[in-house]
Amino acid sequence: MTALLTLSARNLMRRHDDRLVVNDVSLELRHGEVLGLLGHNGAGKSTTLQMLTGALPPHSGQIEVCGFDLKQQPQQAKSCIGFLPEHPPLYRDMRVDDYLLYVARLHRVPSGKLAAALNQAKQRCGLHDCGKKLVGTLSKGYQQRVGIAQAIIHNPAVVVLDEPTVGLDPAQIRDIRALIRELGNSSSVILSTHMLNEVESLCDRVLILKQGRLIYSGSSAEMLGNGNMEEAFMQITENKAASA
Repeated sequence: MTALLTLSARNLMRRHDDRLVVNDVSLELRHGEVLGLLGHNGAGKSTTLQMLTGALPPHSGQIEVCGFDLKQQPQQAKSCIGFLPEHPPLYRDMRVDDYLLYVARLHRVPSGKLAAALNQAKQRCGLHDCGKKLVGTLSKGYQQRVGIAQAIIHNPAVVVLDEPTVGLDPAQIRDIRALIRELGNSSSVILSTHMLNEVESLCDRVLILKQGRLIYSGSSAEMLGNGNMEEAFMQITENKAASA
């Protein structure tokens, strides 16, 4: 039985001045899938994620989230999305509990379900003992956990994570990866990262962008058929460069 389609993007285009930052990108995401988005710096990954989450409108193309058109039905579509951008949207002078409850209200979590949503997000992100602490006093790793908690507190069908382990130490990376695996059991996840071993261990499918274009789409197993993930990535991107 085919898994439910949770996100679909068709022919996305985004310009910056006269340059095409994202050029005719299409993709699909299914329930329970972890999709890795790869590419060198400047490939268009963050811009693509911002369009998929409604943070940045495409100049052309269509996005549907859980059957809702992101342009025509933005409130319904965005209610199905949780987003952790590369720089988490944290209020450093708020306590963790207050901040997460604030985000939950923004996502229109009913007042009778706020406490349960807060407890579940803190449990999933390992924040049990941090509720009364100021966000700004937490370590980089725990701030990243708060960033993920704000993305999942409304239990979205689609979770989008842009470089969630950047700047973390090995123990923190291990914990965040375990959380991403757990998220993949209950939601659809799009993961943008430069860490190829992360893609190998977490992702079911891989997309590669180069200069705004989608140059590869396939399963992690197919990609690994060309060697290890790093070798496969270099081979794909170099071959495309040579044929451009």
